[in-house]
Amino acid sequence: MNETTTVSLSERFLLGLRRAPENEAVRVGTAAISYAEAHRTALRWASALTGHGTRPGPVGVLAGESVTAYVGVLAALYAGATVVPLRPDFPAARTRSMLDAAGVAALVVDDRGHAALPDLPDLPVLAPDRPGSLPVPAEPVLTEPRPVAAEDAAYVLFTSGSTGRPKGVPITHGSLAHYFRLLDERYDFGPDDVFSQTFDLNFDCAMFDLFCAWGAGARLLRVPGGAYRELPAFLAEHRVSVWFSTPSSVSLVRRLGGLTPGALPSLRWSFFAGEALRCQDAEDWQAAAPGSSVENLYGPTELTITVSRHRFTPESTRLAANGVVPIGALHDGHEQLIVGPDGEQAGAEGELWVSGPQLTPGYLDPADGTGRFVERDGRVWYRTGDRVRPAESGELLYLGRLDSQVQVHGWRVELAEIDHALRGCPGVDDAVTLDTTAGGETELVVFYTGERRAPVAFSRALRDVLPLRLVPRHYRHLADLPLNGNRKVDRPALRALAAEVVAG
Repeated sequence: MNETTTVSLSERFLLGLRRAPENEAVRVGTAAISYAEAHRTALRWASALTGHGTRPGPVGVLAGESVTAYVGVLAALYAGATVVPLRPDFPAARTRSMLDAAGVAALVVDDRGHAALPDLPDLPVLAPDRPGSLPVPAEPVLTEPRPVAAEDAAYVLFTSGSTGRPKGVPITHGSLAHYFRLLDERYDFGPDDVFSQTFDLNFDCAMFDLFCAWGAGARLLRVPGGAYRELPAFLAEHRVSVWFSTPSSVSLVRRLGGLTPGALPSLRWSFFAGEALRCQDAEDWQAAAPGSSVENLYGPTELTITVSRHRFTPESTRLAANGVVPIGALHDGHEQLIVGPDGEQAGAEGELWVSGPQLTPGYLDPADGTGRFVERDGRVWYRTGDRVRPAESGELLYLGRLDSQVQVHGWRVELAEIDHALRGCPGVDDAVTLDTTAGGETELVVFYTGERRAPVAFSRALRDVLPLRLVPRHYRHLADLPLNGNRKVDRPALRALAAEVVAG
């Protein structure tokens, strides 16, 4: 497969259809649909969306965890439209702003999405088996997916979570063709594989699961929240062979007793992205899944899902910065700059800038790109906001976000270094340090899980590795760190709690 022969995401589904037409394309709970049936249904729905044969504008898929959501994505692609995944549980005002920003022309909804419609603009709606839906023909008018160009947007994702002003990121079929060509060359996925789906469709990592599985003729299995309580049994029952989640899921599974050595024998591949992957988490997962290759994937949405990877080995721990697994080398065809605070190239460490074929053409609102996209040396670079340092091997070590450097009493401190030091304290499972302002001064607040400890015990331990002025004054024990819908640490929630802790 190469970019000249396979351009569109819909063609990836056709690959899986040819390889295993009777395999389940997706399963959500007790509901499932085969490749052959998903293909027929998507053609019928795409025929409804295209109307009189014209290509529709962007199609929003307003759906929860349902087979309808996945077939809706496929139908929009078959229609030649740009897909805009939307969550029914987001505030209506935010969904309205995304519909407007993306220029959504029609919606595909499931039951949860249908319940949200009264608070949204009046748009044509495809709601299978419901009154008022776009009429779906018994036999499809379309006999194959509509062709698209490499520069056409396959989907638009919004990057700012469930609050704040959304920034729309269009990702083109050409960028995705480059991405999946590299993955096809790198991995041996096949029709016998079962892929986990732990991410919601509005999170770009979900596209890795979805189109790696569909390109291989494999089954995509939605992992319900309750499955984490007995994850080894769930993975064994469904013969899951490819796992992908945020690193926060590792801590969750460990706390629930599912990360004992050899507990996850069905896994062949284990991928983690979305947050920094701790070496301890990678080691524990590797022990639980001894037959699995464990990889740390890195990449902002603006660079098409992931743009680097590191295969975890015992050597990874030696390379690690602040106990975090390296993010590896960039994908073929990409260039990097490591840039210092003065905007000049830095040799040792600095902000990572990336340019290459996976880069988005820009935000839906060009104003959002001010300061984020930079023209230099005849190329457009994306400023990731991540601080890195190259290892001798050329792989990149992740040092944290630029905004994780804060000034405390005139000293510059890396919050990631404090987190790393805290995790070395006896009885601490995980820790997150945040800064907040009180009385005009910056205060550091620590949230930690594991055994409850007196603040003085932390202070004594941290004085051995940190200047006295940088030792946090505030500590809050939590049974679990709060996670958002994609099982990443919910930092906005912790930041609000940090302000309460200091005010109290």
